[in-house]
Amino acid sequence: MADITVNLPDGSQRSLPEGSTTADLAAAIGPGLAKAAVAATVDGTDIDLNVALPDGATVAIVTATSDAGLHTLRHSTAHVLAQAVLNLYPGTQLAIGPPIEHGFYYDIELPDGATISDDDLEAIEAEMRTIVAADQPFVRHELSLADAEAFFADEPYKAEIIERVKGGDASGEDAAETGGADTISYYANGDMGAAGTFRDMCTGPHVPSTGTLGHFALQKVAGAYWRGNEKGPQLQRIYGTAWASKKELKQHLQRLIEAEKRDHRRLAAELDLVSWPEELGPGLAVWHPKGATIRRLMEDYSRERHENGGYEFVFSPHIAKSVLWETSGHLDFYADGMYPPMEMDGATYYPKPMNCPFHVMIFRSGLRSYRELPLRFFELGTVYRYELSGAVHGLMRSRGFTQDDSHIFTTREDIQTELASLLDFVLSVLRAFGFSDFQAKLSTRPLEKAVGDDEIWATATEGLRAALESAEVDYIVDEGGGAFYGPKIDVDVRDAIGRAWQLSTIQLDFNLPERFGLEYVGADGERHQPVMIHRALMGSIERFFGVLIEHYAGAFPAWLAPVQVRVLPVADEHQPYADSVVEQLAAAGFRVELVEANEGLGKRVRNGKVDKLPYVLVVGDDDVAGGTVGVNKRGEDSPERDVPVADFVTRLQAEVDAKQ
Repeated sequence: MADITVNLPDGSQRSLPEGSTTADLAAAIGPGLAKAAVAATVDGTDIDLNVALPDGATVAIVTATSDAGLHTLRHSTAHVLAQAVLNLYPGTQLAIGPPIEHGFYYDIELPDGATISDDDLEAIEAEMRTIVAADQPFVRHELSLADAEAFFADEPYKAEIIERVKGGDASGEDAAETGGADTISYYANGDMGAAGTFRDMCTGPHVPSTGTLGHFALQKVAGAYWRGNEKGPQLQRIYGTAWASKKELKQHLQRLIEAEKRDHRRLAAELDLVSWPEELGPGLAVWHPKGATIRRLMEDYSRERHENGGYEFVFSPHIAKSVLWETSGHLDFYADGMYPPMEMDGATYYPKPMNCPFHVMIFRSGLRSYRELPLRFFELGTVYRYELSGAVHGLMRSRGFTQDDSHIFTTREDIQTELASLLDFVLSVLRAFGFSDFQAKLSTRPLEKAVGDDEIWATATEGLRAALESAEVDYIVDEGGGAFYGPKIDVDVRDAIGRAWQLSTIQLDFNLPERFGLEYVGADGERHQPVMIHRALMGSIERFFGVLIEHYAGAFPAWLAPVQVRVLPVADEHQPYADSVVEQLAAAGFRVELVEANEGLGKRVRNGKVDKLPYVLVVGDDDVAGGTVGVNKRGEDSPERDVPVADFVTRLQAEVDAKQ
């Protein structure tokens, strides 16, 4: 039998007998790799381990701990979940079951309108473990579209996906389920008696067998609409998580417990920051005095930084006539995310989903010179977007929110300099709020239609790349992932428990200046089109505040805390001195309150800890005599005695100024 030669990622080559699979290659490299392998990438295509290798192929073995390997593990575990549900609830219709970050889900429709609850997950998980113990091989099959229609005729959700594939309007989600435009692939495993083997439409790849799995847990049941359409069938979604090892699963479940403690919706209620009255409708919040204090501090800091950073402050209305949104293109590509129109005075108005067209109007209000550029507009502008009710999530995903929105108009020649300055500005502000671990994604020109010439795309993309490298920010490249109107950077931050949050965006826009006919007079006396840069730093005030709550678990640093200091007199006779301490702290500009001695001191100190206050000061006989305070600092077990009030003021002021 002839040999074949394959190329490995490190540039080396391996010779194998003809007909060898990727599993054979992994075994030839070493037993450790063979054990860890779950799939492979051959010439850029993800495949199963049992696929024979072609001669000359470039092959990378995918291990369970890699991102691609976890994707495969989770996708395979979703199939086992669906199989377990069918075993326990015959007649269930399967919709889709993709892997997601940290886990997977499956959307199902039980027969006769039946439902399941979280209480049923234990039994479903036990059935999944029976399937895993059976070590059933995953076997891939392919069908023509015509054969697939007959094969899945009794499964309406799968049949609809096939129909969309036939019609050429399949989504990326559909493609992941089917495997291509000309064929439909599915995987079969196990023995379901008279029903035959379990089969599920899917492009794969999958692990070799169910026995490869095992480190998973089901988490919750939620409602879901088919294709996210509120007018479509209502399904049930079962969520789960899966990992490469028992240790990783345990660590993730512990992180979830910690995340639950940090849930911003619960802490917002406990700390009296924000609420969501039903009378307002989903996704709309009211800010209570303490929450509003933090918001004011956030916004004041943002205003100060923008004023010192060379930005011009602007304001814009909350609604505009339809002609603005027609010109900007929002009514063409964003109508589903906009609130319904209002008819007034013979014209149609829409609440604004974005601030950018208003800033364009300000730029266009007069003839601009190159000497004015770069022109940087900044606005804390409230926008309104119609999110599906199932997608609304506290402050993280709202229907009304305020963006710290900037739009920069610059020349082609200044693009790279401006981008470097912008990214430095973004990172320095994020650091002030306590974030230091950044990951960015650079999205480049899409393969399909894009506006703007090749030169400006290259200049802008290289400018974004250079800015990231100069700032020493780790980044990945999403080739072809940019919008049709320009490349962009998305900046993620990691919070205190390691979760990534996408906050800041720097987006080039070659489209709006063209749509609105923007011009400036260059040094040559000719008219030129400026380049527009969208820049959202916090993303939105609401979402950023929600992330801060969860990052700090409600224990805000002293500069942001709504109450920085609480003063407690030990007894009634210490009240006058406590009042004087409060007056001194307030005169120094601190947010301070006093709690009288109407309860025991121990309980009042504990209440200060529950309220997550940075400092609780206790004053008694010795303090009255010496002009001191006892300092209980958050996070420290023992109080500090006999601290002169002036010394405490100096220390707290330094902490606030340093934004620690």
